[in-house]
Amino acid sequence: MATSGSTDFELDIADYIEEAFERCGLEARTGYDLKTARRSLNLVFADWANRGLNRWTIRTTSILLAQGVPIYPAGILTLSVTASANFTVGETITGGTSGATASVTSLPSATSLAITIPDGTFQNAETITGSTSATATTSTAVVDFSDVNATIDLLGAVVRTNAGTTNQSDITVGRVSRDQYLTTPSKNTLARPSQYYVNRQITPSIDIWPTPDSAQQYTLVFDRLYRVQDADSQVNTVEVPFRFYPCLAAGLAYYLALKRAPNRVGLLKQAYEEEFDRAATEDRDRANLSLTPTRDFYYIN
Repeated sequence: MATSGSTDFELDIADYIEEAFERCGLEARTGYDLKTARRSLNLVFADWANRGLNRWTIRTTSILLAQGVPIYPAGILTLSVTASANFTVGETITGGTSGATASVTSLPSATSLAITIPDGTFQNAETITGSTSATATTSTAVVDFSDVNATIDLLGAVVRTNAGTTNQSDITVGRVSRDQYLTTPSKNTLARPSQYYVNRQITPSIDIWPTPDSAQQYTLVFDRLYRVQDADSQVNTVEVPFRFYPCLAAGLAYYLALKRAPNRVGLLKQAYEEEFDRAATEDRDRANLSLTPTRDFYYIN
């Protein structure tokens, strides 16, 4: 018999909801049934973030480091302005109306400033003034924090020098705990960064040490776990690879059972945990294992 020849099976949000209700022995009949199911689906995604089960959302991000600036957003953060060319990297900018301040870390385009997490809230159409250059421009939009806020955690980081050349070099920087960073006595030391601390606030930041000097142009390159996109409209698909479909359906059924089918909670929880274990076991890095024999031996008389 001929096979289908297709490999494009995909469930949309409505399909997941229908499957989950059927596992609960129920049917989705009202608009509120769909609303509560979408809410539960987003909570499943939050559960996966806590368990570290979304490696398909890993993003590699690069941030230029500025001399004398020790704290950076854990993602891309820019301020749109009418003109940026005359600003100085590393200087502090201030909003004329809001009084908000931030440091300029790079000039990604002629109409944008890469900035640190602001102290305060920049407003649209306010005057932005540089503390060193005395340059003035006008903001053309409010700062969008969505990319930074969607960062769950960092997996690793390097400091890159001579980026884009044949002499490019990536040097690993070690991650330290909050206590280790807090007790570092010389936070304002200028040198090539060798350590970083992830401050996991609602808007997460990366605190690096030592503070970058001017010896070279440093780029912080890091892998970060990124939040799975929300489940909104029923006609949308979800940002989940094929191998995780069973786990997502089982998780949604369990979450719905907590509200609608308490007599099936135990069964559906067990099914969810089994599907999760299989998915988590499969969702891992694979690498060759090399074993090197040694000729050392001990002679015991």
